[in-house]
Amino acid sequence: MLGRMIGMLLKLVVLVVVVAAAGIGACNYIVTGSTGKNIVSLQATATYKADAIVVLGASVRPDGTPSTILKDRLDNAVLLYGEGASQTIIVSGDGGEASYNEPAAMKEYLVNQGIPAENILCDEAGFSTYETMYRAKNVFGCSRIVVSTQAYHQYRALYDAKGLKMEAVGVDCEYHSYTDQQWYNLREVFARVQDVFLVLLNVTPSGARS
Repeated sequence: MLGRMIGMLLKLVVLVVVVAAAGIGACNYIVTGSTGKNIVSLQATATYKADAIVVLGASVRPDGTPSTILKDRLDNAVLLYGEGASQTIIVSGDGGEASYNEPAAMKEYLVNQGIPAENILCDEAGFSTYETMYRAKNVFGCSRIVVSTQAYHQYRALYDAKGLKMEAVGVDCEYHSYTDQQWYNLREVFARVQDVFLVLLNVTPSGARS
């Protein structure tokens, strides 16, 4: 009797794992399959005429300078700005603490690269990719954007933008190799699942309109 119960339990566990894996795979296929065509070259943005270039946040070093992954996103935005993709850049990230402010560091870096300060908008409540895209539309009034981020992240950013009824294209910024890339890739697999449901449920982030 005990052996039969253990056998049934193992079968149930296997079934749950298979169903979960299928669901994760399906969500990732939906995200990547529906947005791949919207990843374009730098030159293709010259005539796109976006409302803004959106730079997604990443970690900032203790001295206030952008990490390598964030620097690449910002350097890409400088190129997009020069190409004429838009005259407005939204820097979005975690600005929730006085001692740690990604958008402030991002703006300072861009200004040092020659971008006029008045052309840079700071979104200090971009705590996630979905929140950044939601706020780009509902706080900053964008309907057409260019996204600057790495390839692994680009699919989800564009999926969120599309799900929120914005037109969006993305330009990848693979200028360096990143020591944590395998971790980023793994985390992204599960983040895509989360964002599929956020879009499906049309979630309004907490404090999204502030």
